[in-house]
Amino acid sequence: GGQSQAAGLAAQFGINLPTGQSEPDWVYPDIIKSRTLARAMLKRKFNTEKYGSQKTLLEILTHGDQDPTVGLDTLIKDGVNSIIGMIDVQQSGSFYNLTVSASEPVFARDIATVLLEELDAHQRKQNKAKTSETRKFIEERIIDTRQDLEASEETLKDFTERNRRIENSPTLQLEQQRLSREVLVLTGVFTTLKQQLETTKIEEVKESDYVIVLDPPEAPLKRSGPNRRKMVIF
Repeated sequence: GGQSQAAGLAAQFGINLPTGQSEPDWVYPDIIKSRTLARAMLKRKFNTEKYGSQKTLLEILTHGDQDPTVGLDTLIKDGVNSIIGMIDVQQSGSFYNLTVSASEPVFARDIATVLLEELDAHQRKQNKAKTSETRKFIEERIIDTRQDLEASEETLKDFTERNRRIENSPTLQLEQQRLSREVLVLTGVFTTLKQQLETTKIEEVKESDYVIVLDPPEAPLKRSGPNRRKMVIF
């Protein structure tokens, strides 16, 4: 409640502060099947029975052991499309079921594991960038507010020195109240900004779990396709 009141007070001066929810709501299926995450996956190395150990996913999904016949941009584009086609994400209540289809069972499990690692790294990077941006904004607002506060304090001091006897002047009393109120409000905003700055600094260095894995990826015991019996019948 106190934080909401402080944020409301700061909002009167055009300052937008976070109010309780420090972590955004992520749309995991869209992020998992994004080209950004797929490009990061292409750089990771995997062990496969077909191509051996420590081959990049880009090599495995495009030209394998052969020399590439197209440019790197084409390889990356083909690799990104292949990765996105291998991934399926379905929401189940508050959780998501991640399925990866690949040519080998252990290879599919490893891709799912690395995909979760890249997702966590992506979320961590995005949150850190947002927190750093918020910190810079608050620091700039602190400088401006400190200048306004010091100017208001000087104005109140000059007024007090010029008008030492204001008991019989309602106009001077009203002016003193107005100046004092302005100093009080700016002091409250300055204090709120300082508190938010410390909170943001803590958030910036805090290590959070952005992706919580309920069940780790497992290698399948049998193939999901193709169905050879059905192919023979057809």
